[in-house]
Amino acid sequence: MTVAALARRFTKMHGAGNDFVVLDLRHGEPPPTPGEAARMGDRHRGIGFDQLLTIERPATPGAVAAYRIWNADGSPTGQCGNGARCVAAWLVRDGSATTARFRMDSPAGPIEAEALPDGGFALDMGVPRFAPADVPLALPGPAPDYALATPWGELRFGAVSMGNPHAVVEVDDLVAADIAGVATWLQAQPVFPQGVNVGFVRVLATDHIALRVVERGAGETLACGSGACAAVAVLASRVRVGRSVRVDLPGGTLRIDWPGGDAPLRMAGPAAFVFEGEWTP
Repeated sequence: MTVAALARRFTKMHGAGNDFVVLDLRHGEPPPTPGEAARMGDRHRGIGFDQLLTIERPATPGAVAAYRIWNADGSPTGQCGNGARCVAAWLVRDGSATTARFRMDSPAGPIEAEALPDGGFALDMGVPRFAPADVPLALPGPAPDYALATPWGELRFGAVSMGNPHAVVEVDDLVAADIAGVATWLQAQPVFPQGVNVGFVRVLATDHIALRVVERGAGETLACGSGACAAVAVLASRVRVGRSVRVDLPGGTLRIDWPGGDAPLRMAGPAAFVFEGEWTP
């Protein structure tokens, strides 16, 4: 006897161009297998997305819902700032979130969300963790600055965890830099045992940066919320930027605020609905 393929209702969304498929699994539906997630993420034969988001029953008292994240290759990941804003917007539209501020359970822990008057959402993204073991990164400190010998010469980069691992490379030109080559090489290095998201950042002013991010399991995306947080955290630790920074990404703009120390970073930006559909493998 063959088992019928499971039809899944989904919502397509994006945050500053970083695009997602959202599945509601709060009524007992099984989560997608890695293979199913990868098939859905195929931009030619599936729906296409940077990440898949599943909304699930809350894991902690007081949370509105929980969510999990899969990359386009089917691998799970620990955090996604643009995806979290989309989950927040989905929960508001669904009626599950009935107050301006509410809490969600993410794979990296509880996260506070706030609906903004302009239609966007702000999130408390947690405290950046610079210790090599927290990234994780198998290199000695001092954190957050490191160096590796590469085919392009010595590569200096910052490293930080925002619930997922990030390397931050400062460049003078985001067009001339070999972003795909350097990111692919760095992501393959065993010093990053869980892989790494690689951000390339140009400082335009103490309150303004431009950023491109190559995500593990997804490739370069139009925006990366946790990557924007990572870039600001590393640059602020170097006193290259201040505590409130505009981050321009290929798909849009995010605002990152960080008082420093043990305070969480706060990220604000858009979340947009694109269309609804049904996936039947």
